[in-house]
Amino acid sequence: MGKAKLLWMDLEMTGLDPEKDRILEVAAIATDWELEPMAQMAAVVKAPEKLMQERMVGEFWEKNAASRAGLMEQNSEGKETSVVEGEILKFLNEWFGDEVILAGNSIHQDRKFIDREWPEVSRKLHYRMLDVSAWKVVFEGKYGKKFLKRETHRALDDIMGSIEELRWYLSMMEA
Repeated sequence: MGKAKLLWMDLEMTGLDPEKDRILEVAAIATDWELEPMAQMAAVVKAPEKLMQERMVGEFWEKNAASRAGLMEQNSEGKETSVVEGEILKFLNEWFGDEVILAGNSIHQDRKFIDREWPEVSRKLHYRMLDVSAWKVVFEGKYGKKFLKRETHRALDDIMGSIEELRWYLSMMEA
């Protein structure tokens, strides 16, 4: 089997500020250009409980109370961020060549956290990224077509949803 072409990644964080918030959960799926999964990995990152309580508040977390509860509950099983970075590097070395293209929804936001918390992973990532949310903007704005994606706000479910979403947009182009 050849090397993977796209690194689909999703992070769940305590919030959206890379200076104040921290990564809580990561999932990654390696695919080929046909968007067929070749391998996947997931990990829980341990965060200070006080930080989680302070940062995981507000309207977003109120609407996603089940996700918040699940992330807080699994925190005790989490690993140090450096350990998770090592696991991701092992995954990248096993499944990718020199060029690792990051893919996902609004991946630029996740990339800010990767740059800050996992500098070795960041160095392996290509400067180009495949952001599915750009497709969303075009298809909704120009064509009035909307993909209905389940929003669990859990890393593995969300990244599988992003792959399904890009498949849907590509199928619209083939029609």
